[in-house]
Amino acid sequence: MTIIGFVRHGVTAWNKEGRAQGSSDIPLDDEGIEMAERVAGRLSKEQWDVIYTSHLLRAKKTAEIIAEQMPGIELVKDSRLREVGGGMVEGTTEAERIEKWGKDWRQLDMGFESQEAVISRGMESIEDIHQKHTGKRVLVVSHGSFIKRMLNELVTETVYEENLDNTSLTIVELGDDKNLCELFNCTAHLQQVLEE
Repeated sequence: MTIIGFVRHGVTAWNKEGRAQGSSDIPLDDEGIEMAERVAGRLSKEQWDVIYTSHLLRAKKTAEIIAEQMPGIELVKDSRLREVGGGMVEGTTEAERIEKWGKDWRQLDMGFESQEAVISRGMESIEDIHQKHTGKRVLVVSHGSFIKRMLNELVTETVYEENLDNTSLTIVELGDDKNLCELFNCTAHLQQVLEE
């Protein structure tokens, strides 16, 4: 039984400003690094065999922080795990989009990466990971919109619409007949901070 643990990257300045990131290469901010350290602490107490990550800075840095707490674990970069391309809206807030293109900007061709292209590259990567690491526990550090699309593709009985939180952990068990989502959008490692 192969287990995929999807981790969304830590927070960035653009996340906080409500700016669309897409494939723009935005780094973690100080809080994002601290969040990554929290999830790393949690995951280091669990058994994981390998880490795959998007090549974009915010995911790669999150994955590197996790790997630092798991001596000897292999860290593999895969550009197919990158965020959905946001075309012309990358770097803008909702207010800026409305000001520039009007409130119906979503009806315009903004150059977004197509759903088909995202699913195709994402599932190709997941299938490669599954074949290479059958029966293993694999962490995939990636991005909110990308992970949500993969989840809806892998676990078809449920529709996942809720946005994923920064450094949340979502675990999918890849089965022979069907896949199961064992854990969704869990940020227990961040909650502990609030209680301390």
